Amino acid sequence: MIILEIILVFVMLIGAVAAGIFKDLLNAVIAAGFVSFIAAILFYFLHAPDVAMAEASIGAALTTAIFIIAIKKTKRFEEDEEDN
Repeated sequence: MIILEIILVFVMLIGAVAAGIFKDLLNAVIAAGFVSFIAAILFYFLHAPDVAMAEASIGAALTTAIFIIAIKKTKRFEEDEEDN
Protein backbone atom coordinates (compact mmCIF):
# COMPACT_ATOMS: atom_id res chain seq x y z
CA MET A 1 0.00 0.00 0.00
CA ILE A 2 2.84 2.38 0.78
CA ILE A 3 4.25 1.87 -2.73
CA LEU A 4 0.93 2.99 -4.23
CA GLU A 5 0.89 6.07 -2.01
CA ILE A 6 4.45 6.97 -3.06
CA ILE A 7 3.53 6.55 -6.73
CA LEU A 8 0.47 8.77 -6.26
CA VAL A 9 2.57 11.45 -4.56
CA PHE A 10 5.02 11.45 -7.48
CA VAL A 11 2.15 11.62 -9.98
CA MET A 12 0.70 14.50 -7.99
CA LEU A 13 4.04 16.33 -8.05
CA ILE A 14 4.34 15.84 -11.80
CA GLY A 15 0.81 17.21 -12.27
CA ALA A 16 1.59 20.23 -10.08
CA VAL A 17 4.77 21.00 -12.03
CA ALA A 18 2.86 20.57 -15.29
CA ALA A 19 0.18 23.00 -14.09
CA GLY A 20 2.88 25.57 -13.43
CA ILE A 21 4.64 25.03 -16.76
CA PHE A 22 1.64 25.01 -19.12
CA LYS A 23 1.20 28.24 -21.08
CA ASP A 24 -2.44 27.51 -21.92
CA LEU A 25 -4.68 28.32 -18.95
CA LEU A 26 -7.18 25.59 -19.74
CA ASN A 27 -4.47 22.93 -19.64
CA ALA A 28 -3.14 24.36 -16.37
CA VAL A 29 -6.60 24.28 -14.76
CA ILE A 30 -7.15 20.68 -15.86
CA ALA A 31 -3.74 19.70 -14.45
CA ALA A 32 -4.57 21.45 -11.16
CA GLY A 33 -7.89 19.59 -11.02
CA PHE A 34 -6.00 16.35 -11.57
CA VAL A 35 -3.70 17.20 -8.66
CA SER A 36 -6.72 17.83 -6.46
CA PHE A 37 -8.26 14.51 -7.51
CA ILE A 38 -5.04 12.65 -6.62
CA ALA A 39 -5.05 14.45 -3.26
CA ALA A 40 -8.58 13.17 -2.67
CA ILE A 41 -7.43 9.61 -3.38
CA LEU A 42 -4.53 10.04 -0.96
CA PHE A 43 -6.89 11.35 1.74
CA TYR A 44 -9.01 8.24 1.28
CA PHE A 45 -5.94 6.01 1.67
CA LEU A 46 -5.10 7.91 4.87
CA HIS A 47 -8.50 6.89 6.29
CA ALA A 48 -10.10 10.32 6.01
CA PRO A 49 -13.08 9.64 3.73
CA ASP A 50 -14.91 12.83 4.75
CA VAL A 51 -11.94 14.97 3.74
CA ALA A 52 -11.55 12.92 0.55
CA MET A 53 -15.17 13.53 -0.44
CA ALA A 54 -14.87 17.25 0.26
CA GLU A 55 -11.64 17.48 -1.75
CA ALA A 56 -13.11 15.53 -4.65
CA SER A 57 -16.34 17.48 -4.81
CA ILE A 58 -15.08 20.97 -4.06
CA GLY A 59 -11.41 20.91 -4.98
CA ALA A 60 -11.42 18.68 -8.03
CA ALA A 61 -14.90 19.20 -9.43
CA LEU A 62 -16.38 22.56 -8.42
CA THR A 63 -13.24 24.68 -8.48
CA THR A 64 -12.11 23.22 -11.80
CA ALA A 65 -15.53 23.81 -13.32
CA ILE A 66 -15.62 27.43 -12.10
CA PHE A 67 -12.16 28.11 -13.52
CA ILE A 68 -13.06 26.54 -16.86
CA ILE A 69 -16.26 28.61 -17.09
CA ALA A 70 -14.28 31.76 -16.26
CA ILE A 71 -11.66 30.97 -18.90
CA LYS A 72 -14.33 30.31 -21.53
CA LYS A 73 -15.95 33.69 -20.79
CA THR A 74 -12.71 35.63 -21.37
CA LYS A 75 -11.18 36.55 -24.68
CA ARG A 76 -8.11 34.51 -25.51
CA PHE A 77 -4.83 36.23 -26.38
CA GLU A 78 -4.46 34.19 -29.60
CA GLU A 79 -7.85 35.41 -30.87
CA ASP A 80 -6.79 39.02 -30.20
CA GLU A 81 -3.70 38.67 -32.44
CA GLU A 82 -5.78 37.26 -35.32
CA ASP A 83 -8.03 40.34 -35.32
CA ASN A 84 -5.13 42.73 -36.03
